[in-house]
Amino acid sequence: MYSTVNSALLDGIRTIPVAVEVDISNGMPAFDMVGYLSPEVREAKERVKTALHNCGVVFPAKRITVNLAPANIRKSGTGFDLPVAVAILCALGLCEERSCQNRMFIGEISLNGAILSVPGILPMVSDAYDRGITEVVVPADNQAEAELIAGVKVFAFSNLTELMKFLSDGEYHRPKYSLSKKTQDTSKEPDFSEVNGQRLLRRACEVAACGMHNMLMVGPPGAGKTMISERMAGILPPLSEEEKLEISKIYSVCGLLRDADCLVDKRPFRHPHHTITTIGLTGGGSTPKPGELSLAHGGVLFLDELPEFQKTILEVLRQPLESHDITLVRANSCVTYPANFLLLAAMNPCNCGHYPNLQKCRCTQAARMRYMNRISQPLLDRMDICVEASAMSYHEIAASDCNESTQTIRARVEECQRIQSVRFREEPFFHNSQIPSAKIVQYCPLDEKEQAYMQDIFKKEMLTARSYHKILRVARTIADMDKSEQIQMKHLKEAVCYRSIDKRFWGGH
Repeated sequence: MYSTVNSALLDGIRTIPVAVEVDISNGMPAFDMVGYLSPEVREAKERVKTALHNCGVVFPAKRITVNLAPANIRKSGTGFDLPVAVAILCALGLCEERSCQNRMFIGEISLNGAILSVPGILPMVSDAYDRGITEVVVPADNQAEAELIAGVKVFAFSNLTELMKFLSDGEYHRPKYSLSKKTQDTSKEPDFSEVNGQRLLRRACEVAACGMHNMLMVGPPGAGKTMISERMAGILPPLSEEEKLEISKIYSVCGLLRDADCLVDKRPFRHPHHTITTIGLTGGGSTPKPGELSLAHGGVLFLDELPEFQKTILEVLRQPLESHDITLVRANSCVTYPANFLLLAAMNPCNCGHYPNLQKCRCTQAARMRYMNRISQPLLDRMDICVEASAMSYHEIAASDCNESTQTIRARVEECQRIQSVRFREEPFFHNSQIPSAKIVQYCPLDEKEQAYMQDIFKKEMLTARSYHKILRVARTIADMDKSEQIQMKHLKEAVCYRSIDKRFWGGH
């Protein structure tokens, strides 16, 4: 007696189809599972045997062999419990095998037969639909998440007994799921109108949002660096449907979408503490999961107190900032997660935080340089914009002027990004910050006067090739904000201004 059931294996935010095969034949009684299995998958044998026994299924005194194909890919996770149990029921003749055709089964099983939720349901269901599978069987707790994919018929069950009855006679009563675990958020979204003063910093933030440029803010405590960063995600354009699905898949793999009744519809804002580990930032683990870099995909990653992060952790940022994804290579797996985010970083100018106010700052020059040099030059080169957040005066703090709202700024950002989308409609990139070096001349042309100016700046500021290109990309964004097709001198000067902080605080690096 032979049967096969469809399932899937997570591979990053994509999935690999897996066929769960069961063969029951004469011979010494045994229950073997093969197919390059991780310990949690191998343990499914005991969970499934006990669960079926507690549901009244008697195992025959025969040899049972379970194979998870393809056998050359390592299987991990607990989502194979349910397809293994269903395949065994079909092989025993307790369920019609045709009732499992063109259906995918995912779920964990407890010893009493309860079907438990698993992470990653959204990408599994989405990819199954793309492969032509239009019906899926999932745990009841994953019902809301599975139903986010239009065109897929979802059958959700809370225990094996209900599922066995459904597979036998086809009777199904859709359970009513509850989203009571997800408390309604009635708090007001932070708005830029609440930020007083810091006109230079607000302007730099708008430039960063328009071109998706990474930005570093340096200033004393209480200058508003964190306050402004928390409002950056709000001025980015709304998510497209493709972005919503991709971000939701990432959160699904992490188990953060289980109680959601809609796709992620707001750009993420991630604010990890400086004690975070490398795995917490990049992702990974014995069963790979996305880290903060991927959870910030499509949104903002804010690193406060940048020098307090371990240097080895900060250096991990260098490759994802260039490639916009992160590949985790392990002995048994290689997964790639998207990591295209806007990086915001904030730091004090010295240990006490008051430099260049020499009336308050008591740090020696050597101590200050040791503090600033915790940030490597290669990482600084990857910051498109470096801006000073100066200490605020009483009049700036107490000003009652009507500041621009998030909605007003977002409208200008949307218009600027619309210009970029038209310009790059034939390209694989979308924003000015992503213009490759080979196409800088094409998209950032300079007249003779502007070229002479940049040649002088290159020598005077001792720029690297990367920082020179970043100045041109930022100038391209500023020109787009000014609705100018040609990069003018004023655009270049403003872009250079956003790099002059390097010389002031890092002593000319």
